[in-house]
Amino acid sequence: MTVQYADQTHKPQAAITRSQQGEKMSRGTGFEALSFVQHQLDGLMDPLIMVDHFTMTEPTFAPHAHAGISAVSVLFEDSTGSFRNRDSLGNDIELAPGDLYWLKAARGAVHDEAPTPGSRTHALQIFVNLPAAQKQDMPNARHVPATEMPVIESPGHRARVMTGKSNGVVGATSPAMPFTILDITLQANGSFIHRTDPGDAAWLHVIRGEIEVEIDGVHHRLSNDAALAAHGADEIRLVSGEGGQAVLLSGAPLHEPFVQKGPFAMRDVDQLAAVIATHAAGELGTID
Repeated sequence: MTVQYADQTHKPQAAITRSQQGEKMSRGTGFEALSFVQHQLDGLMDPLIMVDHFTMTEPTFAPHAHAGISAVSVLFEDSTGSFRNRDSLGNDIELAPGDLYWLKAARGAVHDEAPTPGSRTHALQIFVNLPAAQKQDMPNARHVPATEMPVIESPGHRARVMTGKSNGVVGATSPAMPFTILDITLQANGSFIHRTDPGDAAWLHVIRGEIEVEIDGVHHRLSNDAALAAHGADEIRLVSGEGGQAVLLSGAPLHEPFVQKGPFAMRDVDQLAAVIATHAAGELGTID
C-alpha cells in the first residue's frame, strides 16, 4: 500500500459543488461495493475520507485495525438477518437492519464485521477523519439501534435521522465531532429539504432511483452510481419524480492536512509510522 497525503486547506467562500462517480469493486463471491474516496474531489469530501456503498452476504474481511478516523457502519432497512460487529473495545453486537455503529478508532482499535449465516447486509462503510487534536484519544464507540432513531415523515418523504439533526429533529450524538447522517426516502414526486449549519460540508449519495438535487438554486441530477459534495451550501433540496432513496452526510470540514495509509489517517508521517509499528507489535488490542 502507498502512503497518501491530503491537504484539506480549501476554504470556499460560497457554495461549491462537484459530483463524483463511484468505483465498482468486489471481493470473492459475497461482497460488492461502489467506492468513493476523498482524493477524487480535491478536499471537497472533507471531513470524509472514504465511503463504500456495499452489499455483503458472507464474511469477507479479516479483523483489521483503524486509527486516526471514525469507522461508521450505516445499515439500510432492506438488509436481512444481522451483521455481527466486534471490536477490541470489547463490543460484540449483532446489528439489525437500519442500525448504525460508530467506532471512533482514534489512537487505534481492531474491528471486525460480517453478516451472520444466511444474512444479506446492505450498508455504507464511512471513514470520517478525526481532527489532529482527537487522533490520540482513547477509542470509543456508539451503537444506535434503528428503533431509537427519530423519523421525519410527511407526504412525499421519510427521513431517518441516524445522527445529528435536521428540520429541528435531533438524533444520536456521535462519539467524535458533531455529524449528521440522514437516510432519506422519497415517494413519487416527493421532496425533502435539509438546511446545513453555517460552514458545513455535505455529501449526498443516491442509493436507488434518480434524484434531482437543488443547492442554492443550482440543479444537479444524480443516479445511483454517483455522489455530490458541497461546501458552503445553505439549503439542500431533494426531489424525485419516480421516487428514490439517498443518504446525506453533513459536518464541519477540518481543513487540516493528514497522511493516510489504508485505514490509518494520522497527523504526519511520524505519527503514521508510530501507529503502524504499534499495530505490528499487537498493541492495538485483539478480538477474542
